[in-house]
Amino acid sequence: KNISAKDGSGSIMLRPETPEDLWHSYNLLQKGDLVRCTTVRKVVKESNTGSTTSSKKRLMLTIQVKKVDFDPDVLEVRLSGTVQSENELVRMGAHHTLTLELNQNFSVEKECWDQIYLDLLEEAANPDRQAEVAAVVMHMGLCHVCLVTGALTITKARIEVNIPKKRTGSSQNSKAITKFFEAVYQAILRHVDFSKVKVVLLGSPGYVKDDFFQYMQQEAVRRDDRKFIENKAKFVLVKASNGHKYALEEVFSDAAIMSRMNDTKVAREVEVLNKFMRMMDVDPDRAYYGFAHVKKAQEQQAVDSLLVTDELFRSSNVKTRREYVDLVEDVRATGGKVYVFSSMHISGQQLQQVSGVAAILRYPLPDLDELEELAEEAPDAYGTDDEEEEDSEEENDATLTKVREDMELMNF
Repeated sequence: KNISAKDGSGSIMLRPETPEDLWHSYNLLQKGDLVRCTTVRKVVKESNTGSTTSSKKRLMLTIQVKKVDFDPDVLEVRLSGTVQSENELVRMGAHHTLTLELNQNFSVEKECWDQIYLDLLEEAANPDRQAEVAAVVMHMGLCHVCLVTGALTITKARIEVNIPKKRTGSSQNSKAITKFFEAVYQAILRHVDFSKVKVVLLGSPGYVKDDFFQYMQQEAVRRDDRKFIENKAKFVLVKASNGHKYALEEVFSDAAIMSRMNDTKVAREVEVLNKFMRMMDVDPDRAYYGFAHVKKAQEQQAVDSLLVTDELFRSSNVKTRREYVDLVEDVRATGGKVYVFSSMHISGQQLQQVSGVAAILRYPLPDLDELEELAEEAPDAYGTDDEEEEDSEEENDATLTKVREDMELMNF
């Protein structure tokens, strides 16, 4: 770590050790950064006779980042840019794509490491941030096994088994159910580290979860699987409408479930988001969203809790990003709490539907509604690079309608 105290410029050496580290790396990297690490490049050589030969060489290259991509399926970060360091095999200015890998060192140099970057580094370096919650949602024949960390919801396994209908005199149905339960049993055994996971949510419609839990207990005793026997108390049976990943919305909206997860980052974020959604109904003068409204409220030091998605800090527009960084620092300076939601979590996606930034105020500010006219006059003032926002009354009404539909779905 080599950062100037004067202007915040400098470089940091990083080493991602978990998939979540790669996600933090993705959030750290911006267009214009210099990244240096080892990479493989195809090198073509031409002989005196004109014939060419190609081979792959592992090189140490420095590129200036032009584009950053994160693939949530393979958990991979790819950086595209131009080569900025001299190398006998690669010319200066040549285009190259780096792939950040686990357990591989790389350095990042920025013109300014602002407070958001430093907070992200501190969170990434926290040894207690590992997988906090495992979630298993299923209906008969389909199951998703997920790990929910402080920043990611990772699908570790998708199990699908065809379950034939019950027929008199046929045992095909019961055999298929046993096969399905065994596949889920093995997936949990393989992917859930009970030394790091604080709770395992087991959700389904009807009695599928109960039947599976009974099967798991019986098999664990029969096979003497100590992992299940010793951690039986970590399993919490919950209601979910189906076995698809989006059913986690319903699971995390259950207050009884949140009480079992009260010491996890996910629970804290879901709790404050639920509080904001409820306040929009019962006390709307203390719940505002959209940058213009939240900034105006903070000018009066009224913001008690600021909710913001990490996606807003990935803007390549320096001015836009600086606005959000300043807002976060100002809220903290006046004693407010800041919650940065991951866009890879369901809670972060919910917040993104209401502009990605919202606030719970210390006291009502009914006059802030007058800012609707200001927002309509300057629709692009605080938009993202890829979106042209038009804050018309129809679109605001549509957004609120969508939020209320989500609230009903999540049983608010």
